[in-house]
Amino acid sequence: MKERNSSSSTLRRILVNCAAQAKEYGGCVAAKVPEIERDMCLKEFLALKNCMQNTRKGLRFSILDILWADTEYCKRKFNSLNLRGEGFGLVMSGKASISQLSVSSSGSAGLSHVYIQHPPLRCNVPGSRGLFYDDGNKLLCSPTSDRVFSWKVAPFDPLVAPTSDLISEGPILSIRYSLDVKIIAIQRTSQEIQFFHRETGQNFCHKCKPESESILGFFWTDCPRCHFVLVKTSGLDLLAYDAESKSFQLVDTRKANVSWYVYTHESRLVLLASGMQCKTFSGFQLSSAGIVCLPKFEMVMAKSEANSKPVLAAEDVYIATIYGRIYCLQIDRVAMLLHSYRFYQDAVVQQGSLPIYSSKIAVSVVDNVLLIHQVDTKVVILYDIFVDSRAPISAPLPLLFRGFPRSNASSSRSTIKDGESPEANISDSESNIYGDDWTFLIPDLTCNASNKQLWKIHLDLEAISACSSEVPSVLVFLQHRRLEASKAKQLCLAITHNLILERRPVLMVAKAVEVLIASYSQSLKTGSYLKGIKDTEDNVQFKSIKTNRKVNKEKLSGGAESSSTEVHTSSSQSQHLRPTNSPLNASVSERQESQVTSPAISPYEMYSLVFAPVEEEMVGDSSYFVAIIVEFLRSASSVKKKVQPNIYVLAIQLLARNERYAELSQFIINKVLQPSKEVAMQLLEAGRQNSQVRKLGLDMLRQLSLHHDYVLQLVQDGYYLEALRYARKHKVVTVRPSLFLEAALASNDSQLLAAVLRFFSDFTPGFKTTSDCHTYNRILNEMNSAVAV
Repeated sequence: MKERNSSSSTLRRILVNCAAQAKEYGGCVAAKVPEIERDMCLKEFLALKNCMQNTRKGLRFSILDILWADTEYCKRKFNSLNLRGEGFGLVMSGKASISQLSVSSSGSAGLSHVYIQHPPLRCNVPGSRGLFYDDGNKLLCSPTSDRVFSWKVAPFDPLVAPTSDLISEGPILSIRYSLDVKIIAIQRTSQEIQFFHRETGQNFCHKCKPESESILGFFWTDCPRCHFVLVKTSGLDLLAYDAESKSFQLVDTRKANVSWYVYTHESRLVLLASGMQCKTFSGFQLSSAGIVCLPKFEMVMAKSEANSKPVLAAEDVYIATIYGRIYCLQIDRVAMLLHSYRFYQDAVVQQGSLPIYSSKIAVSVVDNVLLIHQVDTKVVILYDIFVDSRAPISAPLPLLFRGFPRSNASSSRSTIKDGESPEANISDSESNIYGDDWTFLIPDLTCNASNKQLWKIHLDLEAISACSSEVPSVLVFLQHRRLEASKAKQLCLAITHNLILERRPVLMVAKAVEVLIASYSQSLKTGSYLKGIKDTEDNVQFKSIKTNRKVNKEKLSGGAESSSTEVHTSSSQSQHLRPTNSPLNASVSERQESQVTSPAISPYEMYSLVFAPVEEEMVGDSSYFVAIIVEFLRSASSVKKKVQPNIYVLAIQLLARNERYAELSQFIINKVLQPSKEVAMQLLEAGRQNSQVRKLGLDMLRQLSLHHDYVLQLVQDGYYLEALRYARKHKVVTVRPSLFLEAALASNDSQLLAAVLRFFSDFTPGFKTTSDCHTYNRILNEMNSAVAV
């Protein structure tokens, strides 16, 4: 995840001059990618490399050198990373099941970090007039002449059955259901929107002034002031639905000259573009907390020539919600950059820019990871804004299919020309990723309009983990994943297990452990570890930055944080960070609301799933393993988290095994190993070979007020009278008198037996009437008689 030390201006210059060679190389890789092998597309690669070297002599690394090297590294790491563990079981609950990870891809998939899973959601309806996506209700709509079919796409199920509703015949420009799914709104023309009530079948129309304005679009909202927003060339009309009259009433207007607009229901934010270059924007957030009017701002656009004025298009602007923060992403095709902007209540701040390497770009967001699809070269570049918005997570690799039948894929290439297999023909059209008829829908869907198919985009966490040599960075990335929290957790455990087993440098393992402990500590603060995490987008809010106008320019240039006031959408974060005096809360429930476990790893899981298996598998001197455990204890102590006694016990066992008793004593005295009954008993066990260690164990029992166990240990060591005095002093009544009497009898010392009997007779009420008293008095008399004879 290191940022490449290359000049973006140099790369832009290279890519402009070598666009043809880059396209040929990208096309070759995409065509062969399910079976990756060394020297694949070598001819095209060499042609591109020569072009780059001629364009920029003396350049040490080009982007394709990096891509080629990283792809080869990923393949080697993919093959060598032992996530299966060969017997290493990840027991996620109870005693239990062993979950083995496989880094190989299923179906027709090859090496990739991003994939779409076969089969897709098929929306083939006879007489279909196109596909429309309703992001407010997560519905994919396919209208015919008299009906509209809709499929629920969240949670994504390729086999979900559609619902259908009757509509009247007419042109269709756009379709959206109301948020309560009772009314269907259909834009018929640039002047008219028709509404259908699903329960009653009634319909009515809303029109605008034909001579002065036209309708650009519309959306439904949960704003308390209005239910429906009409976007026109003259601004916004805010309409409220009257259930009695079954009509809409105009409640407010926001005047503006609008060329086009972008809106996402996830953010509740609408941006209105205006001006000759369409680069001046007005923004409004309409949420359950009310209406927030953002200040006007302009987007950055480079000029190709001195007098040229490029015009910004709607397809060049995206609104994305990442880690609960609302961003606007803008493509600058002249500068070959993707600019990002962060929204606050009273300011819009540019966060930085990311390089792009294709004239056609698409954007997705999967589990808070920003995916930039380089359509021309058919690769995807991943960015994690939480870590570093300017550094890719891994090397660019193609978007691939998973689970695609190999037989169909192969037959599509061999029989399509002869027309022998209709299924092969379908398979070939399906597998044409990044075709002209593909549309990417924010956040994580892509639609093949010609085949009427919808696909969900997934991250391959195993492949991403395998393709980076910076283990701490990989663990940070995995610990922030929520959609596949269980898989992320297993990968973190497997990576940490392998690090220790392979005896990687202690500093590297210490950094990895520190990441896991810090993540666990944070998950306890937010409650995500204990309660599970609802993967929802709740309480989107803009916070005012009037109280802190000073913006950290260094952080802005890197695209990370811009000020202390942030937008938080996750409910777990907003509970702790939401100001009580802020009225600007917008309730957003966008993503699939499902309970998932946190990827955070507790100290107990570290012991049972990492340290214990490593202890069984590791051979040789245990000094390295002890050093790792000490680093783990240091990290846990730094965040004030308690550690299970089992880890301390393991450390004692390892030190005693190598007879490092002096070091063990220092660990106990300096409280590196915290006192507990388990630790004390293990010290007593190790003290069989070292009296000093055993004494430390006895002292620990006494310090912990474990009087019963302390008395038992004194008896086992033969200190009967001392044990009796201690029991009397601390009123230990749980030790049976027979235990002392049996030990005294075993010593064959009549005086000792007499002293024990006298002690219990004097200080234990009712002892004289017990069978033990009569039995051992008789034995004592017999012993004295034998001595007298």
